[in-house]
This record gives sequence, C-alpha cells and structure tokens, in this order.
Amino acid sequence: MKASETIFARGHENITSRNKTTLEITKETHLTKQGDCIIALEANKAASDLTPEFKKLAQNEKAKITIIIEANDEVEVVNAYGSPQLSFTHPTDLVARKSDYTCSRTLAIHADKAAKDLPKTLVKKLQNPKQRVKVTLTVECAI
Repeated sequence: MKASETIFARGHENITSRNKTTLEITKETHLTKQGDCIIALEANKAASDLTPEFKKLAQNEKAKITIIIEANDEVEVVNAYGSPQLSFTHPTDLVARKSDYTCSRTLAIHADKAAKDLPKTLVKKLQNPKQRVKVTLTVECAI
C-alpha cells in the first residue's frame, strides 16, 4: 500500500538549517534564528491536515516514509520510518526526527537526515522568502 501528500511552502531569511536531529515544515509565517530545524514556512498542510489514508499507513511500524524537498532545481530526499505512536494531530507543524521520539508534531522517525544535513545550495535557496518549496511525502507499507 502507498499514499502520497504534496505540501507547498515558502522559504524565509531566518532559515539556518543547523539542527542536528530534526527538520520541520510549518504553517507559521514568522521565524526567529532559534528555529534552527525549520526548513520551510507558510505550508499549506500540517500533521492534522494529512489524509486518513496517509496517517493509517504511517502508523504501521514497517512503514517507510520518503520526504522529497524541492526548491527549483534543487532536490533532496530524506528517508524515514513510521510508528504506531504517530498521532498526526498538530495543527501547524510536521517534524521528521532522527530519533524515535514522537509527539503530535512528528511526521516520521529514524530519519537519515536532519536540517543540518541538507546541502548548502538548497539551504541558500530556502533562505529566500520568495522561494516556493514543494515537499512530497510518500508512505509505503505492506499491510
């Protein structure tokens, strides 16, 4: 079984992409330099907005989640996993984590990349407030 979601967001001048353990996409419109895991703002979807089909598949311990981040010709792929502990209830945020910690904001765990691992060329584009960012989420699971 497979389900996909497409999220559109924007860059922001305060994106630092320094966090070593997480990366976040948010519906928020404001960002301070302390938000070092945030890679895109003004997203059109958050955890609570994902389809029931996507959520159900991602809540399987064998689910594989692929996060594709696109900014013009820059494309980065993050591979992660689902968990029965994912609740997908947060109204503004989606967070991929290298750890197995889960909360209402968590999209995926055991990610192979965090904000700090994104290429500098992509981060530079994400620092442009006019940059449109496309994030494609795909969950695959043999149920």
